[in-house]
Amino acid sequence: MINKLRITALQIPLFWEDPHKNRAYIDKHLNVIDRETDIILLPEMFTTGFSMNANLIAESMEGDSLTWMKSWANELKVLLGGSIVIKEDGKFYNRFFMVGSEGIVIYYDKRHTFTLAGEDKIYESGTNSGLFEYQGWKICLRICYDLRFPVWSRNTEDYDLLLFVANWPNQRINAWDTLLKARAIENICYVAGVNRIGTDGEEINYSGHSAIFGPFGNSLASNSYSKEIAIKAELNYKELQMIRKKLPFLDDRDSFEIY
Repeated sequence: MINKLRITALQIPLFWEDPHKNRAYIDKHLNVIDRETDIILLPEMFTTGFSMNANLIAESMEGDSLTWMKSWANELKVLLGGSIVIKEDGKFYNRFFMVGSEGIVIYYDKRHTFTLAGEDKIYESGTNSGLFEYQGWKICLRICYDLRFPVWSRNTEDYDLLLFVANWPNQRINAWDTLLKARAIENICYVAGVNRIGTDGEEINYSGHSAIFGPFGNSLASNSYSKEIAIKAELNYKELQMIRKKLPFLDDRDSFEIY
């Protein structure tokens, strides 16, 4: 069990449908990153941008990008996270990996595929919970559009940290800002969200606004500008549990089942 968990979110541009170029670009960041961290987050579809050309960009579970993540996780002794397009059993998934040293590989498949872009017609909707434990912390994984559905992220399992990776467009960035903060407050947890910057192959603009919030919705780290940056924060487990003990609002949450 570690009491203080250090997290770094890389807000970067992405090169359209070019995994090799994206990995090489991220290499430059990881080579100089502050190694005093436990988790490093990359954006949604960090190898390609938010592309619907799954046949062109999909990789396997033995592919280059996951192998690359394993190598860096071992080198830095961190959990390295971000989503990749994966083909498995003839189906495509927008899959959020958390990869650690000593062979740790955890993943979550995006549940709410983005119908406005036709993601639901290309990618399978995930069914796994996205919950796992690391160093005594219970962590929940979510991807982009999932942020709009609070029931799916409701803290029924007493997780401590909620992570979002995204390609969230600039024209709706106010929703991203507001909903990330809301998820922290309503679930009495830490929330970190990393979003890309730049323009993709569909001429959609992204302005970042990556952020890390505390359980009161207090900003621990943020960037409201469209610039390339690594934002960092230190999360305190004992402090979180003290808040939950003093303000046991989660005890009054509604009971429900998701079908």
